[in-house]
Amino acid sequence: MSKIIAIANQKGGVGKTTTSVNLAASLAILEQKVLLVDADPQGNATTGVGFDLKELEGTIYECLVEGLEPEKAILKTEVEHMDLLPSNIDLVGAELEMLNFDDKERVMARMLGKVRERYDYVLIDCSPSLGLLTVNSLAAADSVMIPVQCQYFALEGLGKLLNTVKIIQKRLNTGLEIEGFVLTMYDGRVRLSNQVAAEVRKHFGDMVFKTPIQQNVKLAEAPSFGQPVVLYDAGCRGAENYLSLANEVVEKNNKK
Repeated sequence: MSKIIAIANQKGGVGKTTTSVNLAASLAILEQKVLLVDADPQGNATTGVGFDLKELEGTIYECLVEGLEPEKAILKTEVEHMDLLPSNIDLVGAELEMLNFDDKERVMARMLGKVRERYDYVLIDCSPSLGLLTVNSLAAADSVMIPVQCQYFALEGLGKLLNTVKIIQKRLNTGLEIEGFVLTMYDGRVRLSNQVAAEVRKHFGDMVFKTPIQQNVKLAEAPSFGQPVVLYDAGCRGAENYLSLANEVVEKNNKK
């Protein structure tokens, strides 16, 4: 049984794409079949696994707007067991064009329904807004994972996102669950990091994954080489953190 997880936070700079790319790669290392869906017009997840945005022949835009079959746009990545449905700046226009569609909030659910059973996990890297693309991602997903950075204003905007999740649960996707909160950019030596981590755990309890993603130079460098951190430097702390998070995800879902 496959699972679709949307990775969402409308606040930029919280490690959403970093989590999408590296969790996908880590799940693939654990021999799970994974599809990473880049649903952000910036295309950072696409470049983060080594593809040139200018050389893409088919993207998620054509799948959503023009009815291209998703398997014609899906690309194999360097990581065994991991595929990518890429994105580029064309996706900016998708929200406007989809406004005229019937059942416009479920376009992505219908499209991903054609390929989801080939994978154990489908991870959607959502755009940093609460627009129609993110609504589509949440309507298509079984659960939502929320990265929270261990810095000032970490909880700012979370209320808005959780409210959107509630509306989606009520109107579009009654089965949508919270997969969990991931603490990102954590530095155990800094009091603020520990305070934020404690506050998030106090608010959300067991919904917070045990593994925090620590600040790590290699993790920051990897995207500029077009590689997930497990390929760029498998021994670094960032790679260890994401493998540990992937193990938590698999264990949690196997229990269910």
